[in-house]
Amino acid sequence: MRPTYWLPPVLWMALITLLSSDMGSAAHTEHWLLPILRALAPWATSAQLEVLHFLARKGAHLSEYAVLAALWFRALARGRGLSPRAAAWIAFAISLGWAGLDEAHQSLVPARTASRADVAIDGAGALVALGVARLGWRGVAARATTLLLWAGLVGGGVFLFVNALAGVPSGVLWLTVPGAALLLLARHLFARRRLGRS
Repeated sequence: MRPTYWLPPVLWMALITLLSSDMGSAAHTEHWLLPILRALAPWATSAQLEVLHFLARKGAHLSEYAVLAALWFRALARGRGLSPRAAAWIAFAISLGWAGLDEAHQSLVPARTASRADVAIDGAGALVALGVARLGWRGVAARATTLLLWAGLVGGGVFLFVNALAGVPSGVLWLTVPGAALLLLARHLFARRRLGRS
C-alpha cells in the first residue's frame, strides 16, 4: 500500500494520541472553548456553558473517530483493493481498538480519566462514517449540508427572535443566519442551473 493511503490514518491516530494527553483535558479546552461558546450564546448561564463544553468535547470524540474510520476505509478499499464490506469491518475494528487503547492511555494521564462511554461514542462516530462511506459520500454530504443549513437558518432565526424579545444581544447569529440563507439560495440556484444543462 502506498504511503498516500496509509499515512493519513496513521498521522490521524498520532493526533488522537496527542489530544488524549494533558493538552486535551477539560481544564485546557475550557480556556479557549468557553469564550467561543460565550460569544455564540451570550444568554447562556455558566451551567449551560459547562453543558455546551461537555457536549462539544463528546462531539469531538464522535468526529475524530469518524474521520479515523473514514481514512482507514479509504486506505483499505482503495489502497489494498478490499471489498467495501471488508474494508468497512476492518476500519471499524481498527478504530474501535484505537479508541480502547486511547482510553487506556488516558487512564495513565493524571489530568484525564478513562471512560467506556467515550469508547462507545468513538465507535458510534466510526459507524456513522462507515455507513456514509457505504452509501456514498456525495449524496449524504449534500443532504447533510442542506439539513445543517436549514437547521442553522431556522434555529438561528428562532434564537434571534427570542433574543430580541428578551433584549439579549445575539452576537454572531446576525452573521450566521443570513449566511445560512445565502448558502441555501446559492445551492438551490446551482442545482437548478445543473438541471437546466442536463
